[in-house]
Parts: sequence; C-alpha cells; structure tokens
Amino acid sequence: MAGENRIKKIRNIGIIAHIDAGKTTLTERILYYTGKTHKIGEVHDGQATMDWMPEEQERGITITSAVTTCFWQGKEIHIIDTPGHVDFTIEVERSLRVLDGALGVFCAVGGVEPQSETVWHQADKYKVPKMAFINKMDRLGADFWGTIEQMKEKLGAYPLILTLPYGAEDSFQGIFDIIKDRWIYWDEASEGREFEERPVPPEHKEDVALAREGLLEALSEINDEIMEKYLGEEEITSRELHQAIRKACITLTGVPVFCGSALKNKGVQPVLDGITRYLPSPLDIPPIVGINPDTGQEEERPARYNSPLSALAFKVQMDQGRKMTYVRIYSGLMKAGEEVWNSAKKRKEKVARILQMHANKRERIKEAGAGQIVAVMGLKRSSTGDTLCDPEHPILLEPIETYQPVISIAVEPKTTGDQEKIEAALNKLAEEDPTFKVRYDEETGQTIISGMGELHLDVLVHRLLREFNAPVNVGKPQVVYRESIQDEATVTERFDRDIGGGRQVATVTIKVYPRQRGEGNRVASELPPERLPEGYEELILETLRQGLESGVLRGFPMIDVGVVLKDAVFEEGLSTDIAFRAASTMGLKKACEAAGPVLLEPMMSVEVLVPENYMGEVIGDLNSRGGKVEHIEPRGPVQVIRASVPLARMFGYSTALRSTTQGRGTFTMVFSHYDLAS
Repeated sequence: MAGENRIKKIRNIGIIAHIDAGKTTLTERILYYTGKTHKIGEVHDGQATMDWMPEEQERGITITSAVTTCFWQGKEIHIIDTPGHVDFTIEVERSLRVLDGALGVFCAVGGVEPQSETVWHQADKYKVPKMAFINKMDRLGADFWGTIEQMKEKLGAYPLILTLPYGAEDSFQGIFDIIKDRWIYWDEASEGREFEERPVPPEHKEDVALAREGLLEALSEINDEIMEKYLGEEEITSRELHQAIRKACITLTGVPVFCGSALKNKGVQPVLDGITRYLPSPLDIPPIVGINPDTGQEEERPARYNSPLSALAFKVQMDQGRKMTYVRIYSGLMKAGEEVWNSAKKRKEKVARILQMHANKRERIKEAGAGQIVAVMGLKRSSTGDTLCDPEHPILLEPIETYQPVISIAVEPKTTGDQEKIEAALNKLAEEDPTFKVRYDEETGQTIISGMGELHLDVLVHRLLREFNAPVNVGKPQVVYRESIQDEATVTERFDRDIGGGRQVATVTIKVYPRQRGEGNRVASELPPERLPEGYEELILETLRQGLESGVLRGFPMIDVGVVLKDAVFEEGLSTDIAFRAASTMGLKKACEAAGPVLLEPMMSVEVLVPENYMGEVIGDLNSRGGKVEHIEPRGPVQVIRASVPLARMFGYSTALRSTTQGRGTFTMVFSHYDLAS
C-alpha cells in the first residue's frame, strides 16, 4: 500500500511548445518556487538550469530534453523540458511517449504557432492529458482571447478557463482565479515568491462572473453531475469543480487553461497547483500494454511495485564517454546491481547505477519503482525504444517511432589522423539520436551525415568539436530524396547459374504497383499454401523488403510501393536460399524499372510572419523558389503566409528573409511530404 500511495503522488509531465513560447523560462520558475534551485536562471543570459549544454546556452534554445524532479504540496513532479525547434522533434516524440501529462505553453502574442500545433497533435496521438499556459501576457500585442480561439480552431481543444489576466501588455497586473473569485497579486521584489489573494476590483467583477459562468457551462456540457446542479441552480462547491476539471483533463475531454508571464514571475504557482490537482498520476492512466515475446499474447502491467518489472529506455546520452540511458519504469522495481532482460535485443543487461536527474546534476539511488523516470548507467547494448523487464516475466512494449532524415552533408577530418576519432564520435552521436544517420559513400570515399534540418546538423558538427575534440570540414547541404513508381508491372525472373561447382536455380513472379502518397510500402504474398518448402516464402518477402531500401534511379530508398509475390517455383535439388534471394532482388529491380520510376523530393510546410508592407516581396520570393502559397491570414500587426516549398530551394532562406524584410520577418519550416521532384 505504501508503494501505491507514493505512485499516487507522482506526476510525470512534459512542457511542450513552439520555439520561444517560454517553456524553459517557465521551467526555471517552477524549479525556483519548488525550492529546487536557489536562483532563477535566465535563457537570455545562458544561465537556464535545464539548458545545460553549451550549445543550448550559446543559442538560447533547448536542444535536448532535460529531466528534473521537484516537489510541490507533497507531490513528486518529474518534468521534461522539451525542445521547441522542429529539427529536434524526436526529443518531443520520445518524451511524450513516456509521460502521463503535458503542459502546453503558448505565447499570448504569437498564439498557436506551427510547432505548438505539431507537438500538441503528437500528444494527442499518445492520448496524453494536457493543460495550457498562455504566457507573455506582459508583451506588446498580447491577446488572451485570441489565443483561446486559436486553441479551439487549430488544436480542436476544449478550453476550461481557470484564470483570467488582469490587464495586458504594460498594464498586466496579475491574474483572476475564477474558482476562488480572487485577484492574485505578485510581489515583484520577491521575484514572484510572495503573492497575495485580494478581492476582485469592482470594475472587473462582471468579467470574472462571466468567466465563472462560462466555466460552469463548459463543464456541464461534459459532466452530467455538474449539469444537474447547474440546471437546478444548486451551489457547486470548489471541490466538485476541481474533481470535474480533473476528470475532464484525464479523459481528454477538456483542457484547463492558465495565464501569466513567466519572465515577470506572475502566474506560475497556480500552474503548479493545476499540475498536482488535474494532471494524472501513473495510477490514473490505463496500465501499459505489451506483447509477451514467448506467447505472442498481449499482457498488461499495472503501475504497482509488486508487478513484474517493465520499463522503456526512451533516451540515450553520452556522459563523459560513458553511456547513460533514461528509463521510464511502468511497473515493478529496478534495483542497482541487478540484471534486467532487454526483450528487444534478447539479452541480459546489468544495472550498474540508478540516478535521479536534475538537468545535468544527479543523485544516486538504490532502487526506483513504478511511475519514476530515472537515468541508468551500465546498459551497454540498450538503445532508444528498447524494453527492459524482469527476465522471468518478459514483455515487449511498443517501440518509439522515429523520423527519417531529410538533409545530408559530407564531413571529413581536418587531418588524416583524426579519421578513427571522428568515426567513433559520430557513432556515439548516432546512438544518442535516432534521427541522425551516418553512412560511408563507397563511390566518393566521403562520410555522409543526415539529419532533420540545417540547425540539427550544425549543432552536431559543433558537438564533434566541443565534446570529442574532432574538428571536421563540412560540405554543402544535400537533400535526401526518395524514389517511387507510377505504374503497375509484373515480372517473372529465373535465376539459373553455376556457383561453387553446383547449379543453383529459382524462379519468382513479382508484381509492383504504386500506393497513395504517404501510405508507405507494403510487401505481401499471394502464393498458395505449400507452394514452397517451409522458410522460403518468408526469405523471399524479407529480400523484397530489403530491396526497397535502394531505388533503381539513384539508389535512394523507395516509398509508397506495393510488392506482391505472385508465384515462385522450387526445383528439388537445385533451388537454394542464394538462388531465391538473387531471383527476388533482380525481379524487383526489373519490375520497378518497368513501372515508371520517379524521383521524389521533400516538401516543407513553411509559415512566414511578416509586416504587411513586405508581403508582396516575400510571396514573390517564395514563388521563385517553386513554392505554392496556400493561405494568408492577418495575425495582429503581421500577416501569416503558409506555403509548401521544396526543401532543396530553402537553403539560406533565413538570410534572404532578413534582408527582404529588414530583419522583421520570421519563419518556421516543418517537413510535410514527399512529392515529384521539379
């Protein structure tokens, strides 16, 4: 029971948002007010606790998701501060995969920006309950109600407004607590530590009363008990309201909304109250489900200490040359010094040390249990997405989806003696980051690194120098293309050769056909039962899957291709594994060549914010880059232009936009889809 009481008090939350919405600034206040730090670190000074990497401090952005633990009102809060830049979206994806709740931060001026939309929908995908904090209410152009409308339109959210801003821009003076019917006033001299609850000023009584009425109406639409009391004009207590809001949040039917200014230290403590009050503990969410690798059956693992151990490795980090693995424990206990079973790799691993993390500081602990997020030293072979479990009760949890890189550059050592050092360093970085790929090009003799964008690769090249003392020369960015087909084709391929003094024969018939863009590849068999001896059918299908990794035009991976094994002929005494592999590979190549192969290039979804008087030049420039403008809308003093543009034409765009708009235009770019190369 003691274990269950502790698990009930845990909150695993992530702070998610667009770049510059104020996630790290908010996290710094949370750490300060919970007593975890003794001073507030500011992002603009390069002093933020959670932005501990030198790269983050210099650029003023979050690159890696940092984990920390703090306490508020008897609750243990594990916080992951995630990056807002699209190049580091894998950090958000793998964090959301292991979190129980998320706090979305929105800029009251920018509203719901593109990356906010992306991460919010990522959280939807994993069914993560969410709260929202509308930040920067003190900034020029702050629009609380405008942001609420954008949350409804762009996110499909159902806002439950719990605090209202008192004033805005220069006159922002605090917030109104809708449930308590009070004005909360922060003392600036105490850096926001001290605050008072005051009566609502008479001129704002009506606004607060209307907001409370709006909250009751919103709750009565999704909660039958509140509806009965509301329609019967009975009194609804604060406790009943809190319970209804918590239920709405956990069941994903409502989003509690708070507001304030993290930089000005106003509005943070109500958010902490909201995290402990409304977001779920590991016991409030359904037990994790996985597959028993021995039986192939689904099994549940309830969040209890006495359940068999199940945990997911969601992040790998190199720490002074040693491997540190971040782990979310879903059930059972993990103890330092004991062995665990990696069911993805089918091998035992030794848990040398368990660490409770505070950004890049740590505290050694002897054991960790269900609901906790910890770092583990000693797991030599485990990587992102692997399941760690009790050797006696194996389970395989759903792995973490990764993204395919869209941009490549060639790197080479500055001196020939550094080749081995650079190879080792690149392999370590690739182990940390599943979206970073390294390959050696036999034709050119170059090492090619691929990633999610220019910033992503730029950061990694700087890390090579700073962390591994491995300077490199860098080539120009290259786009990672894909290949596909436009038509159907069926080919029968017979392989018949003497190899190693013996004749080897196999015949296969393969059909290829195009699939809808974005549907992915599909390899299937239409062979009648017992057409081939056991094992050969799966061997052919696996060869066909591997064959799609290299296209027929320029060797890029093929996407959205359907492959069907129509027939195969086995000749006793002559047919072998090698013959079937060779026939399948050659047959697939010939079928794709006959099916109208095409080259595809990555298209980016671009959103540009510009003052109105620069609109014409910016649209003209996008058109000249082969872009299609899809939508233009006003957002306060600026215009928002949405366009689809080939990635190959977007290199150097930030410099061009700065010069066109005299530094007043900004843009964001997200991978959208692959389309025919122009």
